[in-house]
Amino acid sequence: MTKPRHFIDLWRHEAADLRAILNDAKARKAARRGWPQGRRDADAPAAERTLAMIFEKNSTRTRFSFDAAMRQLGGDVIISSSSDMQLGRGETIEDTARVLSRMVDAVMIRAHRHEDVERLAWASQIPVLNGLSDKGHPCQIIADLLTYEEHRGPVAGRTIAWVGDGNNVCSSFIHAAPKLGFKLKIACPAIYHPDLVDLARAADQGGQVELTDDPAQAVRGADCVITDTWVSMGDVDHDARLDAFEPYQVDEALMAVAAPDGVFLHCLPAHRGEEVTDQVIDGPRSLVWDEAENRIHAQKSILAWCFSAIG
Repeated sequence: MTKPRHFIDLWRHEAADLRAILNDAKARKAARRGWPQGRRDADAPAAERTLAMIFEKNSTRTRFSFDAAMRQLGGDVIISSSSDMQLGRGETIEDTARVLSRMVDAVMIRAHRHEDVERLAWASQIPVLNGLSDKGHPCQIIADLLTYEEHRGPVAGRTIAWVGDGNNVCSSFIHAAPKLGFKLKIACPAIYHPDLVDLARAADQGGQVELTDDPAQAVRGADCVITDTWVSMGDVDHDARLDAFEPYQVDEALMAVAAPDGVFLHCLPAHRGEEVTDQVIDGPRSLVWDEAENRIHAQKSILAWCFSAIG
């Protein structure tokens, strides 16, 4: 039996595959311009296929975008929270994977623990997609890079500045940097640094990833500035985080040191007045609404890749 194509960590993929996904997403988005959201793509690469979606965490963009993506690809979806399933009553991840492998064509999971995503993939005979875990958010990064490239051209050779928490989204940017050839400058408090294994792996792969505790140093001359919430789902040190990240707010003064045509991204939801000001997120350099829409187009091409329709 052919080994399933999982989409779990960007560092596991060849650069050519990530580039093929990005290029396919651009083409699919362009081909649909002016269409109603419910119309199928002409090639319908997911026709007669069903995607199971499992949510251990709340979701807006991941849930709606994957649902819309499968419908536009010609497929269907089944949505469940883990508490609705026997997973919530002690059935193992592996047994769940074996059952779903006989009932659907792919599984997307939004999980608390990255280990559970990996276990699901290990036991599955169908593709497993990481819709978010504590160690990565790979689908989000494809949407982010798609957004940058449709406004500013190829990301290779550009500088992306990450400001704030060295969290799961930051980790996936670290994974992508050596694959797609952009420089990544990360500004965060030392106590909330990115995963050291991710940093070491990126260095081994020839990635240009710099770490600092100075936001201005990271943002100076950057082509793209990205931040995320300071307190993520599951974090219990709320007050300590707000205190530590206060100097890392992305405001107009910080954006002023970026490149003159530098853009702003945020995966959302945003805590306005904390990690970003209204003036920035609603300003002319912000691409966050295109970024949110592009979750659909990115995930369509990720799914198409998982179904071997591209790459």
